[in-house]
Amino acid sequence: MHFSPKACAAILLLLPVARPAPAQQPENPPLPDIHQLMTEVEAHQKQLDKVRENYTFTSLQTTQDIDGKGQVKKTETSEYEQFFVNGQPIGRLVKKDGKPLDDHEQQKEAERINKLTEKAAKQQSGDAKQDDDMKLSRILEIMDVRNPRRQSYRGRSTIVFDFVGRKDAKTHGMAEDMSKKLQGSIWIDEKDRQIAHVDATFYDNFHLAGGLIANVQKGSNMRFDQAPVNGEIWLPTGGEGTIEMRLLLVKGIRQHVVERDYDYKRFNVETEQGKNAKVVGAK
Repeated sequence: MHFSPKACAAILLLLPVARPAPAQQPENPPLPDIHQLMTEVEAHQKQLDKVRENYTFTSLQTTQDIDGKGQVKKTETSEYEQFFVNGQPIGRLVKKDGKPLDDHEQQKEAERINKLTEKAAKQQSGDAKQDDDMKLSRILEIMDVRNPRRQSYRGRSTIVFDFVGRKDAKTHGMAEDMSKKLQGSIWIDEKDRQIAHVDATFYDNFHLAGGLIANVQKGSNMRFDQAPVNGEIWLPTGGEGTIEMRLLLVKGIRQHVVERDYDYKRFNVETEQGKNAKVVGAK
């Protein structure tokens, strides 16, 4: 899409100079069309995919196992080095419960990362199709959206709307199948046309492979946050969720997971392949 909100904003700033008596602007401009808004978000994300590949950051995930009375039985932490390949996020495990991986664990992790990287490269080139990926524009085909409004989120103006999955929607792939069972709200940064916050809850049980592999219980929920970094890119800042499921029709799992993302670094690639590339800290 060739529409640029920033370019339009620059033109609007010049209008008072050309008009001797401009009309008073309303405090709150009309809300954008939600379908158009999501199309712009998707277009902006595609433009930033390549920039994301210049960044890495640390992701600390804390997982708590919860018993039937709501008490924490066990707590585990995993620290990942996050990076992007052809727009796909990949996390390299570097620590478990605060301890670096041993040699054997590092080898297994390296093999896993190599497979994920190769898969992401093939998917981008069209050699393979990612079944669990979903375009943002598909949200409006699978879900009913309602109650658009303007709110301030973390000091920035956002467009917020609520959504609920349509049970009669035709879907393909796990992500789309799952979306039919979700309801919640999405916050879109009005200036940058980026997703700033998502809050979603399963309003119905979700059966993976007809429930033979897993059955995610109604009430499981998640939230996700992004924020601008270095004035050029939006990256995850964290998330939280509580999930209750049954695996293989036998084992019941109830977990609370918190993710915190930080230590954003940008690769300063002055040479072609990163042999001599440097990583510089980002605020």
